[in-house]
Amino acid sequence: MSKIEEAQEILRTLGFDRERSNERAALILLALADIRPDSSWNDATNEMYGTRAIMDFIRDVYDVDYAANTRETIRRFTLHQFSDALLVEQNRDQPDRPVNSPKWNYAIHPMALTVIKAYGSPQVDELVAEYLDDRPRQIETYAAAREMRRIPVTLPEGKALTLSPGGQNVLIKQMLDELCSRYTPGGEVLYVGDADQKWAHFDQKRLKDLGVEVDSHGKMPDLVVYMWDKNWLVLMEAASSHGPVDAKRYGELSKLFEGSTAGLVYISCFPDRKTMRKYLADIAWETEVWCADAPSHMVHFNGERFLGPYD
Repeated sequence: MSKIEEAQEILRTLGFDRERSNERAALILLALADIRPDSSWNDATNEMYGTRAIMDFIRDVYDVDYAANTRETIRRFTLHQFSDALLVEQNRDQPDRPVNSPKWNYAIHPMALTVIKAYGSPQVDELVAEYLDDRPRQIETYAAAREMRRIPVTLPEGKALTLSPGGQNVLIKQMLDELCSRYTPGGEVLYVGDADQKWAHFDQKRLKDLGVEVDSHGKMPDLVVYMWDKNWLVLMEAASSHGPVDAKRYGELSKLFEGSTAGLVYISCFPDRKTMRKYLADIAWETEVWCADAPSHMVHFNGERFLGPYD
């Protein structure tokens, strides 16, 4: 058998269905294990690789060139399933890495590596049986550890939810805990974004009542709060890993919320003033700026009024 056929047989032996043991899945396994056509399976390794590096290996070693736009297909329909079955582990070097980080990586799980290295040996059947028997417990342990790393937040009305660890979600928690209590007291949180789960909290009906209808393609702000006493919709962007409400983003949000019967307030939120300084020249006029390292203060980008909508 060719190395691709052998990889497919390994995947089937480990319980993967036809989709997860097809040629693409086999090539991904070969790339993760650093197995070349003339390699022995005993030479398999479990170094960390990003999706681009996996695709480059497949192209250079097995002469299969996947188009750049298939990267998401490889992630969603193969690597994520490999991860769910604990064939691979994600971000061994930094488990709380943000899901949208370019450094996101995959490596064969040590438990699976032992089985892969034994392919073709007399011990492989016994090792496969041990792997399949122990995998449910390992998956449960891994899921529990992953859940513990999630960031717990409580909305003002008492609803509890969790956000994926790292990245801008750390700042979003500070916005909910610190900014909302000071500047939108009693406000209703209508939307909370999460890089891992875009619509972490979404009160679609309430927004529709306010004249706002958003489809799944709308690029929502990170946090939306309705202040019913003033009839304001406060749109907040967490600018820890991307830019603030600049002129372009101001236009996008104005268009997205153009049907709102509530006045619109725009706030760029930064983790600290050092980060804010990088973007000072870009921040749109008639918006507000808040920094988590000075939560009781806000910077107003215009002199006509403080914290309120404009016509």
